[in-house]
Amino acid sequence: MTAQILFYIIIAIIIINFIVDKILDALNAKHYNDKLPKELEDVYDAEAYKKSQKYKATNYKFDLLTSSFSIVLTLAFLGLDGFVYVDQIARGFSENPIIIALIFFGIIMISSDILTTPFSYCSTFVIEEKFGFNKTTKKLFFLDKLKGWLMMTILGGGILALIIWFYQVTDAQFWLYTWGLMAIFTLFMNMFYSKLIVPLFNKQTPLAAGSLRNRISKYAETVGFKLDKIFVIDGSKRSTKANAYFSGFGSEKRVTLYDTLINDLEEDEIVAILAHEVGHYKKKHIIFNLFASILLTGITLYILSLFISNPLLSNALGVETPSFHIGLIAFGLLYAPISEATGLIMNLFSRKFEYQADDYAKNTFKAEPLITSLKKLSKNSLSNLTPHPAYVFMHYSHPTLLQRIKNLKK
Repeated sequence: MTAQILFYIIIAIIIINFIVDKILDALNAKHYNDKLPKELEDVYDAEAYKKSQKYKATNYKFDLLTSSFSIVLTLAFLGLDGFVYVDQIARGFSENPIIIALIFFGIIMISSDILTTPFSYCSTFVIEEKFGFNKTTKKLFFLDKLKGWLMMTILGGGILALIIWFYQVTDAQFWLYTWGLMAIFTLFMNMFYSKLIVPLFNKQTPLAAGSLRNRISKYAETVGFKLDKIFVIDGSKRSTKANAYFSGFGSEKRVTLYDTLINDLEEDEIVAILAHEVGHYKKKHIIFNLFASILLTGITLYILSLFISNPLLSNALGVETPSFHIGLIAFGLLYAPISEATGLIMNLFSRKFEYQADDYAKNTFKAEPLITSLKKLSKNSLSNLTPHPAYVFMHYSHPTLLQRIKNLKK
């Protein structure tokens, strides 16, 4: 195989992936105006349903614009030897492979982020604002950007530097050391993300003593679940949309409730959502996802180790001098179909786990408040209640609202 053929394969993968995504989006869009199933007729009144349809249509058109811009930019960058140009700039600063790679990825990522920032800004301050979701200030928007760049520089840059150092020192065995590094990092982030990273962006406070905390504690006791760490996050500083999540394990396990969730739902409904999250923990879903992620990372790194030394990868992107960072880019583009396939498999597991967590909540608490909470959350976020089955299969990590309600009513 020649470098030119490999280049055409990369182009084909990018184009085919774009076409498949746009076909799925179009199929999904055709269902925006479907009549609501009987089980969901009480989610929206006529006015709210029209608003949700308009919101979906607006996002569909905007996504078509942004994704089209992205693929045109990507193909132009590849066709005009953009990676060659950036590689030459990076090599102008140093001869050290680690420094070259850090500068190379820094230029690529920051440039990409700057180019897409207008779209992100429009989504936040035009679309989300128009439909009543946005609470983010312009100052907060750009502060989040700066914090994101800082984290990318420190964490991303540090990990990348270590990976390249492993490659220089151990050659073909670098994947084992990298896998160990990524496994430790994944475990650490799972344990301490809420304690170390979230505070950089949001304020978290322990749930105040009172009726809600008492009811949550009482439920936790009935299922033998020790839960001392219940936090409220100020999600309302960015959006009116609500959420809740479970993180950590062992002594670091905690539940985080968005303040919007507490404002939107009744206490019974909040406890029901908590019961669902406890179900994930009790059914070992968190452990499964954690180790599945580590396993998939190991497999990916092993496959990378088989090809990263082949100069064909760098040559395919027009770079004559083979290097780890260029090979990594080419490998990432070629690996996309496999990544898509593993993502589909993980989504299948995820949807199955959601049913199991719903069943746990139904059996240890009550089904009805979970149903009403799901309906309220869908209404408040103007969710699509009639998605196309193919779109659900490809993109949904959760069953649809209708599927979950039917399961809860069994």
